[in-house]
Parts: sequence; C-alpha cells; structure tokens
Amino acid sequence: MPDMLVKLYDLDFGWADEIQAKKGVTIRKPIAPERRYVIDWVMDVDGACWADEVANAMAHTPYTCFIATKEDELVGFAVYDSVALGFFGPTGVRPEHRNQGIGTALMLACFRDMRMKGYGYAIVGGVGPQAYYEKTVNAVAIPDSWPGVYKGMLTLGDKVSWDSERQRWVRQQT
Repeated sequence: MPDMLVKLYDLDFGWADEIQAKKGVTIRKPIAPERRYVIDWVMDVDGACWADEVANAMAHTPYTCFIATKEDELVGFAVYDSVALGFFGPTGVRPEHRNQGIGTALMLACFRDMRMKGYGYAIVGGVGPQAYYEKTVNAVAIPDSWPGVYKGMLTLGDKVSWDSERQRWVRQQT
C-alpha cells in the first residue's frame, strides 16, 4: 500500500469530463447547502474515515472536493488536500456506477484543480489499486512510504486492508 507520485504538469485533464458529460454525468464542486448531504452520503457508502476526510475537504475555502451527479443523484466524490497538503484521495463511486470512468473523471478534476493552484505533483496516499494509477496517470510508487502520514492513526494502524471487491479500505475485525 505505498503512496504514489503523480506529475501534474504532464497530464491531459479535459477528456474525462467530456466523456462523462455525454453520459449525463456532471463533475463539479458541491455548494455549501450540499455539505451535510455529501458527507452523510459518503458515510453511508464508504464509511466514517472517508466521511471525515470529505468533511475536512469541505471545510476549506474553496472546497477541495468534487462530486459526480447523474439525474440529480450523487454518484461519486473525490477530495484532495484533506489528510495532508498535496495528497489526493479518497475517491468513491456508488457501486452500481463503478467501472464507467466516473472515478477517473473525479480524480482528474482534483488534479486539474491542484495544478491550477500551482502544484507540480500530487501524492496518492495509501494506494489500493496501484496498477490503475500507473496506467491512468503514470503514477510511480514512492519506496518505503507506507504507512507514511497514516503512521499511528488511531482508527487504522495496521488493522486496515484493501477490499478489492468493494473497492475501498476496510477495517479488519479483531
């Protein structure tokens, strides 16, 4: 579960938004009256740790959170600068909308926003699907980076694992 480094200055950001728009999916930043709804949705779909990271991203001005909507329904989210400055993630998509490019579009929206703020690089923390990031954004693993900024975290420690079926981090039962 290494951290990975992404060169923001080498990315093509626009294509994913266009593809999603043709499918009726809108990628945008939420507005203040949607804050509680988005946080509660993430809590229901992905759990407390990710909901806390979304709440932190939505405490920034402007938000460092993007959402995906389809037919006025929230279907996904992504954040950056939440757990640490320069870090991307987490990102999540409702299970029935996965594997349609929505997560990629959300990720690229975050990376574009980071680049516009002057970041040259992004760090994807505690990567689960490493091959996906390598293929999609040419990310490279940072040696000896786990647990990195997560070291000593009260809710994780070494009791977390990547659930590839659910596409999210889960706490191991003790």
